[in-house]
Amino acid sequence: MNHQSFSLQPFPGTGKFPDVKIAGNIARNGNQLTIQYSLLGDIKEIAITLPSATPSRKHELWQNTCFEFFIGIKNSPRYWEFNLSPSGDWNIYRFDDYRQGMEEDTAFSTLPFIVKQQAESVELTLDLDLEKIITQEQALEVAITTVIKNQDGDVTYWALTHRGAEADFHLRDSFILELPVAN
Repeated sequence: MNHQSFSLQPFPGTGKFPDVKIAGNIARNGNQLTIQYSLLGDIKEIAITLPSATPSRKHELWQNTCFEFFIGIKNSPRYWEFNLSPSGDWNIYRFDDYRQGMEEDTAFSTLPFIVKQQAESVELTLDLDLEKIITQEQALEVAITTVIKNQDGDVTYWALTHRGAEADFHLRDSFILELPVAN
């Protein structure tokens, strides 16, 4: 099993930063991926979409508070973007190259994840079988990101690293976590 902890940093100069910390861990066991986010701190400042009675695939989740991660196959330009809203809504997009050939990936008809919200935290956990899109023999490069929308409408962008002049989660230089070939 490959298990790594992470902590996200805000992109400098993008609005007023909320007094929060975003951390978590990611693991790959065989072709099973588990990612867990913890948003801790003064979350009353953050606009968090209420849980949906019927979570579903939705577009443009990144316009509100949204947990995201990107998976690329090592030595390949192809990658996937996963969007997970605290509401339970979700989407997955496949790209052929940097922001090219964007298509909704229909390999998944649901993306069940668990969201737990308390007074000073939001936790999100996803267990995902990657077999529908990636074989376990493929080494992966991962970027972990989050969009935070404050109650006043300001948006901040959080990631493991920010490699561009602007906040851009799609830059392959920012896919800095490596999940090697699974055992």
